[in-house]
Amino acid sequence: MKLFFLFANFFKIGLFSVGGGYAIIPFLFEMADKSHAAGSGWLTREMVGNMLAVAQSLPGAIGANLSAYTGIHYGGVPAGFIAAFGLVAPAVIVIMIVARTLKAFKGNTLVNSLFAGFRPAAAGLLSAATLGALSLSLWHADAPVWYEYLRWKETLIFIVSFFLIYKFKKHPILYIAAAGVVGVVLKL
Repeated sequence: MKLFFLFANFFKIGLFSVGGGYAIIPFLFEMADKSHAAGSGWLTREMVGNMLAVAQSLPGAIGANLSAYTGIHYGGVPAGFIAAFGLVAPAVIVIMIVARTLKAFKGNTLVNSLFAGFRPAAAGLLSAATLGALSLSLWHADAPVWYEYLRWKETLIFIVSFFLIYKFKKHPILYIAAAGVVGVVLKL
């Protein structure tokens, strides 16, 4: 039953997460909220943030990494494979259908309008993922006092990283490694 649950949920996520791997993050936050509301707590927003940090540092597609990591957390290695398969299955099916039919409808205004509508939806999903990751990384809603709501050390790392990336445009792995070292030094 666990494997079917994972496959069905990640199939749905794969079907509706237009915009790439980062677009699945809002769906994972929703899954975490449902898990919390149901009382099982097998997935939390904090876990999604940790999974995102690990999945970004691994080679491969971020969506596949996140789905596999979530599946492994939920039900072991077989569940990881099932979750990743569930995520990519809709894309494979849709690509096969689109590849066969797109040539015939290349100049069709309805098809062009459909794809024009996908672009802002993808931007919205990616923006929601960005805001969710920022909120999770920089905001501590359960802080006992108001001045601890903002995670100051993490915010400083974010600002410095953002400035350095924008200014110097070096390879992202340098910034990830440096932020990891700073996180260890500051005991975050």
